[in-house]
Amino acid sequence: MHEHSGSKARPRRRAEREERDVPSPEGIDGWFAGRLPEGWFDGPPEVTVDRDEILVVGHLAAPELPDGAERASKVAAEAGRVQRFREETREQRMRLADEAEGRFRRKVAWGAQAGDTRHTFTSLSIPVMTRLRQPERQVLDTLVESGVARSRSEALAWCVRLVGKHSADWLEELRASLEAVQRVRSQGPA
Repeated sequence: MHEHSGSKARPRRRAEREERDVPSPEGIDGWFAGRLPEGWFDGPPEVTVDRDEILVVGHLAAPELPDGAERASKVAAEAGRVQRFREETREQRMRLADEAEGRFRRKVAWGAQAGDTRHTFTSLSIPVMTRLRQPERQVLDTLVESGVARSRSEALAWCVRLVGKHSADWLEELRASLEAVQRVRSQGPA
């Protein structure tokens, strides 16, 4: 009995230790603002951080098109602008990512947006283990059987995106509250 309860506590302590070892996300956006070459983006990049990854997305100048250009031309020009940025900055982005990964112990993903076209170049897809009861599994299986998703994993990701889309304000308020808690926690005694 004691061995069993002890083995459950050990992974939790390891996970807590690993989480403490990850540097705080504070200052990451400033670090990128200071390290990015001048002229890459129109304004500061969007920097999104979680415990696994830093996503840096910059806004590019929208391509100029003749008045009355068709929507398809606009979309193609924007996609071309994003692709050109990706190709021309690859080596510098890789160097910055290596430096940031060493400093912040998180992978770095990049993206760019030109007009309405937004593309993320390389972003992690992290497996997440979960335990679901039968009614929850039935929801996933319905999504698979109906063709909305190809697998339970894809169905679960679809559900997460749907909740995120419809709960954006609530999730943003929750994130702000978590940031406030982390800020207060960091000001306390070590």
